[in-house]
Amino acid sequence: MLAAYAAALSPDTPLDGLEVGDRPAPEAREHWSTVDVRAASINHHDLWALRGVGLSPKALPMILGTDAAGVAPDGTDVVVHGVIGADGHGVGPDEPTTLLSERHPGTLAEQVAVPTANLIPKPSELSFEEAACVPTAWLTAYRMLFVAADLRPGDRVLVQGAGGGLTSAAIALGAAAGLEVYATSRTTEKRERALELGAVAAVEPGARLPQRVDAVVESVGRATWKHSVASVRPGGTIALCGLTSGDPEPAELTRVFYHRIRIQGVTMGERADLAALLRFMVRTGVRPTIDRVLPSRRRATASPGCCPGTSSARSC
Repeated sequence: MLAAYAAALSPDTPLDGLEVGDRPAPEAREHWSTVDVRAASINHHDLWALRGVGLSPKALPMILGTDAAGVAPDGTDVVVHGVIGADGHGVGPDEPTTLLSERHPGTLAEQVAVPTANLIPKPSELSFEEAACVPTAWLTAYRMLFVAADLRPGDRVLVQGAGGGLTSAAIALGAAAGLEVYATSRTTEKRERALELGAVAAVEPGARLPQRVDAVVESVGRATWKHSVASVRPGGTIALCGLTSGDPEPAELTRVFYHRIRIQGVTMGERADLAALLRFMVRTGVRPTIDRVLPSRRRATASPGCCPGTSSARSC
């Protein structure tokens, strides 16, 4: 079958290790199902994998991709939950939690095999391309807002580093849920886009907010951490899912313990979260912004994060 896969790892020039070609189709496995992929989306995780983060050289060649929507063996349209081993279904209780394309072949292929329990019915209201953009960035944003930070309508949240898929999802979801969303970005274009997505205000990084927020969506790290700690109210939450600018120095621990700030790490979300997110999208009409849709044989030309606030979908 046709697939996009990591043939080699390169921290400095990751795309040098990307290949598109034939790979073996998934083999039958008890408690697993093989999905005919109709659309898959590209995430920054794919770029990290090509750099060797979370992907061992021993696992090469490895089909990339964590997100997909397609058709199950029984003809059902499904969305794939890309977290494997979180609850033991299909892999056993001792399987370490991992994402598709780390230990098991990913979704950038004509077919992908996952534990049957990882399949969620695709709502008819969402296209395959829209559904394929949800399970990584949108699921992580949903988990950060409504599980890690436990936000409610009327609460205030700061989204650091607006412009990427995760932060755009957090702004759109938060606004649809009745949150008062603030966002930061270095560029005027991305701040304007944040306002279009529903933020009440978008400011330059480090700018003082009108009032402290109940929670912060933090994925940047060093460049924004001090501002995040200063912007959250006493007893509030910083939901953390990444450190794209590196570990914070200093960590502002004095302010953290003095103001009783809770720091909650998030990596994607559970199957139940994904099911709830899909229902939320159907009810509110919120949808991912898709930058472009490419046929399978052109998927190697798409780069993660190619446009501010968008997702790139690949359609089979």
